[in-house]
Amino acid sequence: MKYSGEILRGNTETIILAILKEKDSYGYEIMKTIIDGSEGLFNIKDATIYTAFKRMERDGLITGYWGDKEGGARRKYYRISEKGRDFYAQKVEEWKRVNIILNNLINGSGSL
Repeated sequence: MKYSGEILRGNTETIILAILKEKDSYGYEIMKTIIDGSEGLFNIKDATIYTAFKRMERDGLITGYWGDKEGGARRKYYRISEKGRDFYAQKVEEWKRVNIILNNLINGSGSL
């Protein structure tokens, strides 16, 4: 069973930043981390990832650089910036609050 990409939409940048907090990475590796981390329940498209990279670079959340060619094509790696770390922390706090509210609404609890 696959779940709708709608669940990921709006959180793509936060997920990418979470991955980049651990180490610099390149597009395919980030996509694979997302798919593997979701236990295959979510499928994310190349276009979604690369559009997010462009937007995030433009906004100063990440920086891109070209890695050394190792037995294949050169890869563009991405690194989280300080602004990206701050943005990530803000989004995690936002997610925690939204998660509580959604759980309350879905489970029928009237107290927020």
